[in-house]
Amino acid sequence: MTIHLAGDSTVAPTDHGATSGRPDLPLLGWGDELGRFIGEAVSNRAVGGATTKSFREEGHWDQITAQLEAGDTVVIQFGHNDQKEPDQLAADGGYRRRLTEFVTEVRRAEARPVLATSVERRMFDEAGELRYSHGPYPAAVRALGRELDVPVIDLQVFTRWLYTSLGEADSAALFVHGAAAARGIEVDDKLAKDNTHFTTAGAEAVARFVAESLHVLDGVGDDAEPAGLAIARQ
Repeated sequence: MTIHLAGDSTVAPTDHGATSGRPDLPLLGWGDELGRFIGEAVSNRAVGGATTKSFREEGHWDQITAQLEAGDTVVIQFGHNDQKEPDQLAADGGYRRRLTEFVTEVRRAEARPVLATSVERRMFDEAGELRYSHGPYPAAVRALGRELDVPVIDLQVFTRWLYTSLGEADSAALFVHGAAAARGIEVDDKLAKDNTHFTTAGAEAVARFVAESLHVLDGVGDDAEPAGLAIARQ
């Protein structure tokens, strides 16, 4: 079984340090780290800047469907860039319609679709509160999951918990600028303000959550003897 990934730059493979100028400080999406935490093969077709519309028009979706086999899984996470095109890709309009088409086509191939909400942008306000940066887009994914009976991995919720549990200062280490600052490395102004794209630490954290979520969907651990039963026997 293969896990196929469709999404934008927050899912996409590493740039090998091209953005930061440092191979030890790459910019990468969580999909690049997923294979470390899951037993199945991972095919990461996510592309930086992709929307649900461009991903199909540029042929990336066709590359996934051409490889699909019965029993495969396709994890679909878009939204960061769709929200920049509200006329064509509104949350309850073009965005939702295109996600529905993806789900339908995956099921037609006898594979399993899994939707994911967008990872949150790390945007704290002056009061130190984490902003909601995706408006209605995550809610549209959750609603579609209920309507179509498709599993949803809620990465918005997970990353909001992750950033707030670490705190504004320490959560910076999940991104290139924070990791660079910890090592005394200067980055350009654009990268210094980039709280959307992860470095290895951030991608790894999200990938671990995705892997555990997929394990749950696969029923991993369901047949294990409850620890409470063993304790009761003592």
